Amino acid sequence: MSECIKDLIKNLNVVIGCPVGCDYCYARNNCRRFHITDDFSKPEYYEQKLKILERKKPGNWLLTGMSDLSAWKEEWLEAVSEKLRENPQHEGLFLSKRPDLLNIDSDLSNGWFGVTITRRSELWRLAALREYVKAKHYHVTFEPLFDDPGEVDLSGIDWIVIGTMTGAKKNKIKTDPAWAYSLNEQAHALGIPVFMKEDLIPIIGEENMVQELPDAFVRVLEEQKKWNRQK
Repeated sequence: MSECIKDLIKNLNVVIGCPVGCDYCYARNNCRRFHITDDFSKPEYYEQKLKILERKKPGNWLLTGMSDLSAWKEEWLEAVSEKLRENPQHEGLFLSKRPDLLNIDSDLSNGWFGVTITRRSELWRLAALREYVKAKHYHVTFEPLFDDPGEVDLSGIDWIVIGTMTGAKKNKIKTDPAWAYSLNEQAHALGIPVFMKEDLIPIIGEENMVQELPDAFVRVLEEQKKWNRQK
């Protein structure tokens, strides 16, 4: 049975808001629906949420679920990075669609920096990630995948995620199974783990799902189970 990625990696929205303006942005729609911020195009920092990273129970955390790292102020990233450094029981993930705007040199052993790619014309983001972000771990999310990315230079990448359109447009825009299979094969040829998101099941079938995590994320989940048994 396939797993939901949100059960394995939780959102920790230290920053809410993004100026990129993707027309399929679920975060912007949620902000409008629940009146979370007055202007989603202007990111807001919620410092109090950093206390979650002080918890001893380990967690895998997506820190940009409602923002883009390129729009973070330098001091926000410094504060989050310091909190992750102080709490190595956690793994923290960051994503950006504008890696060319970043200038990061991170020594975090539990920090994962990545880009989102939705189509072949965005493959430049991979090269930009490697150029403008110096980090120990890189990842890529191909979601929602709108066309065939073709051959992808995945050198130096430690994990990829593949997904399709969800929400109101899911019946209008669908990922071709061949695109997902190709990415899976290219990643496995380099020994890179692949995670196909649960929204691909109707497209490729449960029996064809691949859901792999980096070893660091698996260790976190194993420790979580130990904590839960101790309750």
